[in-house]
Amino acid sequence: MKISKIIIFFSFSTLVFNACKAPEIVSKDANKYIPSSFNASKDTTNSAALKWQNYFKDPYLSALIDTALINNQELNIIMQEIEISKNEIMAKQGEYKPFVNIGGGAGLDKVARYTSRGAMEANTEMKPGREMPDPLPDFQFGAYARWEVDIWHKLRNGRKAAVARYLGSVEGKNFMVTHLIAEIANSYYELLALDNQLEIVKQNVEIQSNALQIVRLQKEAARVTELAVKRFEAEVFKTRSMQFEIQQNIIETENRINFLVGRFPKTVDRNKAGLTDIVTEIAKVGVPAQLIQNRPDVKQAELRLQAAKIDVEIARANFYPSLGLSAGIGLQAFNPLYFAKLPQSILSNIAGDMMGPWINKNAIKATYFNANAMQTQAVYDYERTVLSAYLEVVNQMAKINNLKSSFDLKSQQVDALTQSIDISNRLFSSARADYMEVLLTQRDALESKFDLIETKKAQMNAWVNVYQALGGGWN
Repeated sequence: MKISKIIIFFSFSTLVFNACKAPEIVSKDANKYIPSSFNASKDTTNSAALKWQNYFKDPYLSALIDTALINNQELNIIMQEIEISKNEIMAKQGEYKPFVNIGGGAGLDKVARYTSRGAMEANTEMKPGREMPDPLPDFQFGAYARWEVDIWHKLRNGRKAAVARYLGSVEGKNFMVTHLIAEIANSYYELLALDNQLEIVKQNVEIQSNALQIVRLQKEAARVTELAVKRFEAEVFKTRSMQFEIQQNIIETENRINFLVGRFPKTVDRNKAGLTDIVTEIAKVGVPAQLIQNRPDVKQAELRLQAAKIDVEIARANFYPSLGLSAGIGLQAFNPLYFAKLPQSILSNIAGDMMGPWINKNAIKATYFNANAMQTQAVYDYERTVLSAYLEVVNQMAKINNLKSSFDLKSQQVDALTQSIDISNRLFSSARADYMEVLLTQRDALESKFDLIETKKAQMNAWVNVYQALGGGWN
């Protein structure tokens, strides 16, 4: 008889297990998209390995970055998100351990006399002086435990997924740090460019004012007309108006930096040297494996993929039976004084249950299919992040090289136009050149100097952005 019961139990368990089995879904290979090479170079030197203090050596810029890493509000918000993720690990860790509660209670129970329970209590004999009260009080105190046995590691996998997401939030913070450093550096070099442009405008106003005096003398000598004087005056007014536009841009750029460093508006201390005099180090991209290791967003996408894969395992475990154990021990009596009467006042129980889905598993299937779809999404997101990382580096490295060539040529253009200003002034004084030639030469020289500053600023931005694209700055 016992053997037949055992056979029936195992047969039923096998039936339930097979009924609860999850459908098979083939997941994508997360490693199918890894570029084989970054470029033809095999040099393993990588600029991202440098600390940002060694990459950005301007002391004023370093001070701004130091302040931002402490006071930036968005970065501090992300730090709190990391704490939230850490607490999720604590919550998941507690789920696969026994839950033990302790407590007590009191109640009052009046049973009808003409019932089975009422008749039984009426016929219960008590010792003299210990009559059962009516209505009957009920006092109890004890400990109660509940534990879900993690047979399929569903709860443990939940903790692993929480750990992966926590590490992903840390990488998100690292990506934010890299982005913040790059944004401050770009704004700082933009501020230096505006300072240089303001100085160029002031110099050009002085040159044009001197030319205006010459034209006025020429008019008094009847060598030019009033039209020439007015054209030169208009050019001076135009250049002077540019000065105020640049000053406004300086204020806005300073306040953008102040916002990034988390402080109220104030003057930003900066290097007074010319932007074009700054010499940058050559950026080294290293090999593809270093980019994967250094880029926080790539590592974050990889951790999200790991968490999504674990979520699939958790969803699959929902198809299998779960085993739960519960137990309790305590004291119960109609009078608290009887708690001391042991073992008569002791109340204890223990129970176990196993339950799994059998019919109508649509909700569990939907959860499982969603987990697989999210895993596939995570694969695509990982591929997209890796592709974006490589393209960023290639674009910025090409930009550095092309801007260097452009800057060299524009420097020669500025030198030629600067010399042409003196030549045009001398020719105009000797009546061998028209005043329009002087105006156009001055205008072309101003524009070329502005273009040179913009090119140098773009070159500095590319130098900063390649450091960011390589994943530097967070460590």
